[in-house]
Amino acid sequence: MDDIGRRARRLERARDDPGKSPLRGLGVFGMIGWSIAVPTVGGTFLGLWLDRHMPQAFNWTIALILGGVALGSLIAWGWVSKEVNDSGSDHHDD
Repeated sequence: MDDIGRRARRLERARDDPGKSPLRGLGVFGMIGWSIAVPTVGGTFLGLWLDRHMPQAFNWTIALILGGVALGSLIAWGWVSKEVNDSGSDHHDD
């Protein structure tokens, strides 16, 4: 009887909290991509504008592309850290 009660509680818990969807990984992957792409593309356009309007001895576009990649990587690292922390706290003990 204890075995049946444990199975029933486990099924009830699974029904009430189905866990994370397998598609969530794709969403996180997409979010990481956008986190890097948006600052990089933004840096590119700002760099092109600055190269036309405020020429310097260095190339603004290259500098801001690298800055965008660095900023995007930091943002992506924050997302990954959050996901790892969230998924680590979701484990249930029987």
